[in-house]
Amino acid sequence: MNTIRKQSGFTLIELMIVIAILAILLAIAIPAYQDYSIRARVSEGLNMASSAKMAVSEHRLSEGTFPGDNATAGYETGVSSLVASIVVGGNGVITVTYSSIATLGDAAGDTLTLTPTFSGTAVIWSCATGTIEDKFVPAECR
Repeated sequence: MNTIRKQSGFTLIELMIVIAILAILLAIAIPAYQDYSIRARVSEGLNMASSAKMAVSEHRLSEGTFPGDNATAGYETGVSSLVASIVVGGNGVITVTYSSIATLGDAAGDTLTLTPTFSGTAVIWSCATGTIEDKFVPAECR
């Protein structure tokens, strides 16, 4: 007499299908996470530049002109492992330069530029990507 053998567990083809699906999901998720991670690191530079923006704005409102350097603005540069320098240049333009480290990926060594405009009673800031790819900069700079 023939007895029917009950199958238990997964067959090889089922396991291969599951592995293929996981590989496809990882191929999509890893690059997206890397871009997100770099974007978060780039936003640190913009956050650090907020004190320079404040110094430039205060100088413009009190002196009537934009400062030409960090000392005139009364700004002491802050750096971190991700930000190499924050420099106040001519007409109050602030340039954030990122460190050349691996955790910044494609944004390593790039710059972000903040340009002030005086509108009578307030300083309005515009952000330009400098040399950073658009996909890495915060939404307010795109």
